Amino acid sequence: MTFFYPALLVLACMLAQPVTANPLPSLGDSSSAIISPQQEHKLGRAWLSVLRGQVRQLEDPLLKDYIETSVYRLAETSQLDDRRLEFIVLASPQLNAFAAPGGIIGVNGGLLLHAQTEAEYASVMAHELAHLSQRHFARGLEAQKRMQVPMMAAMLAGIIATAAGGGDIGMAAIASTQAAAFQEQRRFSRQNEQEADRIGLLNLKKAGFDPRAMPSLFERLMRQYRYDSMPPEFLLTHPLSENRVADTQSRAEQYHANTDKIDSLYYQLIRTRVQLTFEETPGIALKRFRSQLAETPHSEPARYGLALALIRANQLNEAQRNIDTLLLRSPNSIIYHLAAIDLELSRGQFSQAQKRVDELLKKHPNNFPLRKAKYEIQLKQKDIAGAEQSINQLLKQRPNDPDIWFEVAEIRGLSNNIIGLHEARAEYFSRVGDYTQAIQQLDFARQRASNNFPRAARIDARQQELIKEEQDIKKMLN
Repeated sequence: MTFFYPALLVLACMLAQPVTANPLPSLGDSSSAIISPQQEHKLGRAWLSVLRGQVRQLEDPLLKDYIETSVYRLAETSQLDDRRLEFIVLASPQLNAFAAPGGIIGVNGGLLLHAQTEAEYASVMAHELAHLSQRHFARGLEAQKRMQVPMMAAMLAGIIATAAGGGDIGMAAIASTQAAAFQEQRRFSRQNEQEADRIGLLNLKKAGFDPRAMPSLFERLMRQYRYDSMPPEFLLTHPLSENRVADTQSRAEQYHANTDKIDSLYYQLIRTRVQLTFEETPGIALKRFRSQLAETPHSEPARYGLALALIRANQLNEAQRNIDTLLLRSPNSIIYHLAAIDLELSRGQFSQAQKRVDELLKKHPNNFPLRKAKYEIQLKQKDIAGAEQSINQLLKQRPNDPDIWFEVAEIRGLSNNIIGLHEARAEYFSRVGDYTQAIQQLDFARQRASNNFPRAARIDARQQELIKEEQDIKKMLN
C-alpha cells in the first residue's frame, strides 16, 4: 500500500485517545473553527480508505448487514445530526470498537464474542455514536497538538498491527507508547469517556435497550482483566475505573424500566456466525455446538451453529436435519433459509437454491445478504449475465463498498468487458487508499477506449477526479 501517510497515523491515534470535553458541551463555533464537519467527513473517508487497505476484514454479508442496520437504528434516537455513516468490520477476535471523525464506525468481530447480549453490544455502539455526536475529535485537536507525532504514529502502527493479526507484537508496540502518551491524555480522555457513557446510556434507553447492560459489560471486563498485563484493545482505548463503572451503574438504574430489551434471538444467531469465524477447525466448532445443544436441546443458536459447522465438515445429511428443524420453528427466517442455501450449494443443488432465493427476494427485494446469495448462486451456475445484473443492483445499494467493487471487476473480466474491468478496479483501489493503482487502472482503461471518444473522455474525467482527490487528501493531512 502506497498511500499510508504519517499524518493519517496521527489522525487515528487522535481517535484512539479522545480528548477534551465538558459535561454539557456547546458544539458551535469553537469546534467548527478548528475543523468543520465537512472537513471531518473528508478526513474520516481518507482514514477509512487507508485502514481498509491495511487490515483484514470480515466480509460476511449477514454480519455486515446486522452491524449497519443496528447502528443506524441507534443513530435514529441519538444526538447525531450527520448520519452519513460508513462501516468497517475487522477480522480480529479482540474486543474493540471505535468511532472516527466524519461518521466512521469500526467494529472488531471480537466485540460480538465478548458482548453476551444484544443490549451489551448496543451499549458499546451507543457509546461510539456519542463520540461522533459530541465531535470529540474536533474539540480535542488543540490538546492533541502537544503530543509528539512519532509517538502517535508508533502507537497507531501497533494498533494496526494488532488488528491485522500481529498479535503480541502489535500489543507490545501499543504498550511501549501508551504509557508516555496516556499520562498527558488522561484527564481529557476520562472526561470524554464519561461524557460518551452518559450520552450513550440515554441513547440506549431511547432505543429501547436496558441501560444496565453498559455497566454490566464494563464490570465484567474490569474483573476479567484487572490483573492482566496486556488487556484487550477496548480497555487500552477506553480505560475503565471503579468510579466510571459506579457512575454508569447509578445512571443506568435511574433510566431502567421493566420493558427494556436485553437480548434477541437474531443477535445470538449472528454471534454464532462470528464464533464459527474464529474457530480454528470445523471439528472444534462441532464439539462446541454439540455440547451446547446437549445442555440446552431447544437452543436455536446452538442448533444453527451446529448446522453451519456440519456443512463446513461436509456432514450434509445431519446438517439437513438440523436446518429442517430450525425452518419448522421459523419458516420465514431469512437467516435459516440462507443456511439451507449454503447446504444446497454444497450439494450442487443450484436450481433448488436459485428457486429458494428468488422466493425470498419477492418478499424482501432489497435484502443485502439475499442479493449477495443470488449473485453467488448465479456464479456457481456460470450465469455470467445474470450475475453481472445482480452485482450491479448491489452496487446501486452499496456504491462505497470495496468488496462489491472487487466483485464487479471480477464479473466484468468474466464477461470480457476489459475496459469495465479496469474501471471497476480503479474504483476498488480508490476505496482502499491506493490511488497509484487506481490511476494506473484508468490509464489501462483509456488505452483500451482510445477509439471510443465519449468513453475515453469519461475515463479521463474520472482519472482527474481521483488525482484531485489524492492531492486534496495530501494537502489536508500534511
